Amino acid sequence: MTHAPTPRTSAPAGPVPAGAPAWNRQRHSPMPSHRYRDVRSRVEVPLTERDWPTRQLTTAPLWVPVDLRDGNQALAEPMDPARKRRFFELMVAMGYKEIEVGYPSASQTDYDFVRLIAESDLAPEDVTIVVFTPARRELIERTVDSIRGITNPVVIHLYTATAPVWRDVVLGHDRHTLKELILAGGRDVLALAGHLPHVRFEFSPEVFNLTEPDYALEVCDAMTGLWDASPDRPVVLNLPATVEVATPNVYADQIEYMHKNLARRSSVILSVHPHNDRGTGIACAELAVLAGAQRVEGCIFGNGERTGNVDIATLALNLHAQGVDPMIDFSDIDEVRRTVEYCNRIEVHPRHPYVGDLVHTAFSGTHQDAIRKGFAEHRARAAARGVAEHELEWSVPYLPVDPADLGRSYEAVIRVNSQSGKGGIAYLLETEYGIELPRRLQIDFARHVQRRTETTGHEVTAAGLWDVFEDAYLAPSPRAAASPGPAVELAGYETSDTGGRNSTTVTLRIDGTAHTSTHADVGPVEALTEALDSRGIRVDVVSLHQTSVDAGNDGEALTLLEFRAGEGVRWAAGRDRSVLAASLAAVTRAANTVPVAAGVR
Repeated sequence: MTHAPTPRTSAPAGPVPAGAPAWNRQRHSPMPSHRYRDVRSRVEVPLTERDWPTRQLTTAPLWVPVDLRDGNQALAEPMDPARKRRFFELMVAMGYKEIEVGYPSASQTDYDFVRLIAESDLAPEDVTIVVFTPARRELIERTVDSIRGITNPVVIHLYTATAPVWRDVVLGHDRHTLKELILAGGRDVLALAGHLPHVRFEFSPEVFNLTEPDYALEVCDAMTGLWDASPDRPVVLNLPATVEVATPNVYADQIEYMHKNLARRSSVILSVHPHNDRGTGIACAELAVLAGAQRVEGCIFGNGERTGNVDIATLALNLHAQGVDPMIDFSDIDEVRRTVEYCNRIEVHPRHPYVGDLVHTAFSGTHQDAIRKGFAEHRARAAARGVAEHELEWSVPYLPVDPADLGRSYEAVIRVNSQSGKGGIAYLLETEYGIELPRRLQIDFARHVQRRTETTGHEVTAAGLWDVFEDAYLAPSPRAAASPGPAVELAGYETSDTGGRNSTTVTLRIDGTAHTSTHADVGPVEALTEALDSRGIRVDVVSLHQTSVDAGNDGEALTLLEFRAGEGVRWAAGRDRSVLAASLAAVTRAANTVPVAAGVR
């Protein structure tokens, strides 16, 4: 079979690289990778002795959501005031204590939102408000004017790009003149807001990760000196990976270099702001914290320019999954997601870590079986120790966190499609309907489900599984052409006790004709099988399993009957409020599927 290439895509046809092992037959592609330089040829990374690889994350950094500024700037439709307010209230409710609320010199909407905070009780007194400004005097003046009257702690965040390409192409300044421009902005901030006791300052050398380390250090030290950073009025130095260009270990090296060499280090809050251009923003942030960062700016679920800002929800829940308190409440993560989606007008991907619709879901049969067994072991361990399940250490396979911690139910943990196995199918029937299938029936039922999913190509819900189960084992089963015979119906039965002897009278209706027989010293189920046998319909019972169906307000008995039919073993089921009636229904259902002895009616 040949595969036609798309109009612009063809399989790499260059030579196999010299020295490639025999098992790797990849060929040189037509991609123009020679146009790009690796990061180490673009910026020096002077660190040679690293401490961060040996460290462990044991506490949460200070989280600073920038959804209302950086995230908002990345939206096709920026948030209106109602959406901004709703998002801010969500962040406060979740426990964020420092929030970047806007870029007041960039739009009237942002300015008005900062004024709303100043003129209302929207922000609790322990929440720090961050406002963002370029290093231009008229914009700094507008920014300082916006915070007038705010009694909360305030951080004025000043930024300027410092990387060589930005200096040369965008700003038109060399290192010296750009530093003077930044210091001029810093002096304006100090002059306009330095006298306000509740105001602190933040500086970001934008594109820090592509800035020469010695220059980034020089500018940052100049700013902390200008602002007289001290332990009681620390300066935030925020070091952004504005455009992610290297593996996360390089960013960690750059952060650790600054951490070890900054002047006034005890008076600096070292912050990071990773973007996600390479898809490794999470790793960059985690390694940066290992390298000395104390504060992380990002967006809840990772919205932001291009491929987004670092996702501070995932970062926090990564800590939670390691036994570290994230200091933020995600116990109703679906409500958080609904609010973020409403405010951003962007849906969260179903595979997004922790919050996506499918992140706790297993379709694979082997995964489902492991999860089902893990849940059972967890319940048993909790019962044995006499503690509630939600208090017990979590160790269920394939689920790094308990979905219940995030306000999720277990309904979507196992879902069934053509890749699923008997364990997941049985789990869904048990959790949704209370039905406990014996192992041999699980195997048989899985074949029925497989046929359904392969025919439709679609996922099967718990309700769909119940439909398949009813069709396979409960629904009336007229005889197939392959095993012709009469239609069998149990018309009635009656038990009696005469002189200490039990007997059961059974009336069968076979092809519309009634047949009554009495059977001594056996129960109703055995009497029914004997009556059937006398009419040439042999139901050889292998096992009976009793369970229940809790599909509605009232439960019903469900009998699962394993019986021999010819050389094979089959299953039938019966359902009724009475356990006995359910068992008789299962035998009758089986009777309509077995071969009939020749010449007997």
